Amino acid sequence: MPHLFEELKIRGVWLPHRIVVSPMCQYSSVDGYPNDWHLVHLGSRAVGGAALVFTEATAVTADGRISPQDLGIYSDDHIEAFAPITRFIHQHGSVSGIQLAHAGRKASTLVPWEGVGNAPPSKGGWSPVVGPSPIAFDESYQTPHDLSVEEIRGTVQAFAQAALRALEAGFMVVEIHAAHGYLLQGFLSPISNHRTDRYGGSFDNRIRLLCEVASAIRAVWPERRPLFVRISCTDWRDDGWTMDESVELARRLQPLGVDLIDCSSSGNAPNVKMPLASGYQTPFAARIRKEAGIATGAVGLITSAAQADHIVMTGQADVVLLAREMLRDPYFPLRAARELGREISWPKQYMRSAPPNSPRRQPAELGELGREAAQ
Repeated sequence: MPHLFEELKIRGVWLPHRIVVSPMCQYSSVDGYPNDWHLVHLGSRAVGGAALVFTEATAVTADGRISPQDLGIYSDDHIEAFAPITRFIHQHGSVSGIQLAHAGRKASTLVPWEGVGNAPPSKGGWSPVVGPSPIAFDESYQTPHDLSVEEIRGTVQAFAQAALRALEAGFMVVEIHAAHGYLLQGFLSPISNHRTDRYGGSFDNRIRLLCEVASAIRAVWPERRPLFVRISCTDWRDDGWTMDESVELARRLQPLGVDLIDCSSSGNAPNVKMPLASGYQTPFAARIRKEAGIATGAVGLITSAAQADHIVMTGQADVVLLAREMLRDPYFPLRAARELGREISWPKQYMRSAPPNSPRRQPAELGELGREAAQ
């Protein structure tokens, strides 16, 4: 079986190993534009040896941002601001990824350090927010406007246009955010989707929007570049989205050109009880990988090199996505390689700080597309 530091080829992109930086909201943007904070935050993880570095959830429309301070790629003007970030990531041996998102009924919220729930106009908030049905996420959130079929078509096109902008900005991987109670998961789950038209009710109807978004992005995203989808594998409620549905969804997405399912959970209902423990979501990735026959990513309380290596070696997932651990230690991949006795490239600027027996070589090749991006 492959191990954590074995290369992985997905379409025309080579990952030098299996450690991925998970999307993490930074709440540091103005009008959707990335800035120096994003360059340093994402760039430092590339310097630290991550194989693939994802942006935070990046909105495909202005009203699809989670907060007024979230990233967006809903304007052609955003392209130039992202380009230096992708160049820097590639120059340091990592692959750049962007998570395309629409926050749906959880849009226009306060940044975490200012409170919970709806952001008022004085804090940059907007109204209305949108969703599959007029059901608020919680009492401190807005009741969304339910999207019309025409507005749904516009949303699908917004995702496709955002993918084209991501391509021009130099990103190598796109991930569709269909988890955590945001718009696309809002359509998937019967908790939030009470529609009676072709986008609600049956399983086939509830997955329709996500399938349309995946098809629209794949139609404009180059064949040689990977497409991921993040899903919440369960709502952790008996009346919500289920693991069985996640397996079937993964089976449906693969023929549409999706290459990997990023397996998270929850986020679509408040106050749910989850069995929080080390690697508690990894079984979702393992089951989808086995039963749907598609590559998966494991995420959630993965904190050690041995744990991450075990997940890959035992075939539970093809990659591990780290968030909090990468915040605590941007150089986790370098440390993990040393702990596991594996080879990984140190930045040449840091060679004097590298352990005595570390390989002193240039970063691993990204593959044809990665080499083009780095030039």
